[in-house]
Amino acid sequence: MNDTASTSAVTTAPAPVADSRLLVPLALFALYIIWGSTYLGIRFALESYPPFLLASVRFIGAGVAMFAFLRLRGHALPTARQWRNAAITGILLLGFGNGLVCFAEQHVSSGIAAVVVASMPLFAALFSGMYGEWPSRRELVGLMIGFLGVIVLNLGSSLSGSRIGALALLVAAMSWAFGSAWSRRQDMPAGPMNTAAQMLCASVAMLIVGLATGERLPAHPTVRATAALVYLAVFGSIVAFSAYLYVLKHARPALATSYAYVNPPVAVLFGVLLAGETVGPFDLAGMAIILIGVGAITLAKQRRTAR
Repeated sequence: MNDTASTSAVTTAPAPVADSRLLVPLALFALYIIWGSTYLGIRFALESYPPFLLASVRFIGAGVAMFAFLRLRGHALPTARQWRNAAITGILLLGFGNGLVCFAEQHVSSGIAAVVVASMPLFAALFSGMYGEWPSRRELVGLMIGFLGVIVLNLGSSLSGSRIGALALLVAAMSWAFGSAWSRRQDMPAGPMNTAAQMLCASVAMLIVGLATGERLPAHPTVRATAALVYLAVFGSIVAFSAYLYVLKHARPALATSYAYVNPPVAVLFGVLLAGETVGPFDLAGMAIILIGVGAITLAKQRRTAR
């Protein structure tokens, strides 16, 4: 949906605006918790599944289920233009954005993955600025504080990585940021059909890449890896990705992308609880700074909305 249509909807339909004041915080909570846990989920799933076919199976399962449910509920099919835009956005967000994270976690630790992906809001601010939507001063302060917190979070960890893994994560962050900024100004499928269409298109792209690079599905995957794959498909894809697209449509980019700062400390907490990882003083300090940054972004957004 373009900016003009969005403005018209806000002007003529006050009820959805009121709903967004409740749904945006709920959607952000889903993004913070669920996407924070997907780093560990990907790590477990990679025990049996190769990276690109893992992403493909995850999104094709979630996409087909969601698409069939929506059609049964009477949702209209996307137009040809909407399918094209969904394909471009899905490949940028889910293909490059998620597929490359799966690939990188073969070579780098989840901590390195978190810190590089956390640079995404800075790229999002840059790409949104290309469309004349620069972050405010207060939002910029929040972004910088958040990025500082991610750095502090990783100072106390013995992280190792490879150049190819770091490059893959950097491209993933940039692709997700550009896809988010670009899609806000395009004719996209309506509502949750947007999520289903993007997942279907991205799954086909990931399937082609996986088969072309020699990947094959395992004959006897572990129970933990399969359970992780199901979790990624249901919660990481359907629930959290739908929440992200909702926030992206109803909030400023700086707030929509703030999950990237919260996900690293959430990922650390899940690692402690489920994988026996340890938390040091730098980890705790980093989490506190990150939350301060997110709070600054949220307050800046509320002040701008009030004006």
